[in-house]
Amino acid sequence: MRTIRFEDIVANLRNACIKANFELPNDVYQALNAALDKEQSPIGREILSQLIENADIARTERIPICQDTGTAVVWVELGQDVHVEGGFLIDAINEGVRQGYLEGYLRKSIVADPLRRKNTGDNTPAHVHIELVPGEVFRVTVLPKGGGSENMGRLAMLMPADGVDGVKKFVLDAVEKASANPCPPGIIGVGIGSTFDGVALLAKKALLRPIGERHPDPFYADLELELLELVNSLGVGPQGLGGRITTLDVHIEVAATHITSLPVAVNINCHAARRVSFEL
Repeated sequence: MRTIRFEDIVANLRNACIKANFELPNDVYQALNAALDKEQSPIGREILSQLIENADIARTERIPICQDTGTAVVWVELGQDVHVEGGFLIDAINEGVRQGYLEGYLRKSIVADPLRRKNTGDNTPAHVHIELVPGEVFRVTVLPKGGGSENMGRLAMLMPADGVDGVKKFVLDAVEKASANPCPPGIIGVGIGSTFDGVALLAKKALLRPIGERHPDPFYADLELELLELVNSLGVGPQGLGGRITTLDVHIEVAATHITSLPVAVNINCHAARRVSFEL
């Protein structure tokens, strides 16, 4: 049995929240630069140049990449042989988020109730997903998720007969209808399979994967590349103002499903596709 201290989780979550909002991941930064080389639209190239400059300023000046510092989505890979000492894991995560958003002067965007809309004042509670894994692993990924891109998420319960063509049509329709709202180009997460609730989680999980890292199943790896090409042929372009580059990548996650079901979900990340991981 491996022991992880409550206070170590808090300290690392605090730092991860701040770093994630100040520093664009290297794979995303490199993808934006690659997109600049491929983009043919003059306004698209100008926008991409501004996004890259914005990321440079945020990293150098230690200020947020975007004013919307998002919902703190926290993904935990928790080994079954790990014990958290000194308190409850969820409390440690929320305390780390609270400290990070207060001390990093990050915008607090969480309301305690969806209809009465009172702000909690510290960006908690975090939205925590815990995945139980074998052994003594304790790995955490912080994914600050902006509201504009999150609001463009879509889910459908297709019929099995709709097949792969139905999935592709749903993804393309979702991206085209979203247009400029999710601040493209970012990453498109696609979930296929599972259940009504599970497929949305798959689409979110797809956003954790680095740009360019393909699905391990060649069938889905090829589908990712096909969707990437199809999405970028829509002409939405950077910030929805037209161009070749509507997304930097498409990632798919899949799971077993019922014989009568074909769930599919789309979760879009904006150009500030922020994430930081750490292990204890």
